[in-house]
Amino acid sequence: MEKPSFVYVTYIASTQEKVWRALIDTEVTHQYWLDPLSSKPAHINVSDWEPGSEWRHQRVDDEGTIDIIGKVVESIPPRRLVLSWARPNEVEEESKHSRVTFDIEPYGNGLVRLVVTHEDLDHQMHAGISKGWPMILSNLKTFLESGRALSEQISVT
Repeated sequence: MEKPSFVYVTYIASTQEKVWRALIDTEVTHQYWLDPLSSKPAHINVSDWEPGSEWRHQRVDDEGTIDIIGKVVESIPPRRLVLSWARPNEVEEESKHSRVTFDIEPYGNGLVRLVVTHEDLDHQMHAGISKGWPMILSNLKTFLESGRALSEQISVT
């Protein structure tokens, strides 16, 4: 049986370089990557972003809890980033890994087209990211265009 995928496309008044930095720089990421359960800026993405390197999706709290872990599959700054994606308790089971691709393309004068494709999802992960990605990517767009994240009152229903 084929595993579900999720694709989200957004257009951002920014540059490829700024979108790229927002995806990989912890100083930027924590300003817009909201934890849907707490509605607070709560995650950073940590890696050296070289192909084959580990990356971690980590909470910005006292514990530094790692919610997602994976490998950098492909890194072509500032155009394309491909990551494997797994829950920490499933990191040893490659059949349970999904894959996220960020394609960052220039689109007209002063616009960037960001396409996020999340593939090979189990049904539980698909349900979660179908709510999470739109919120995160809307917040990213707002942050890059205005310098401010969306209200911390965002909730996933």
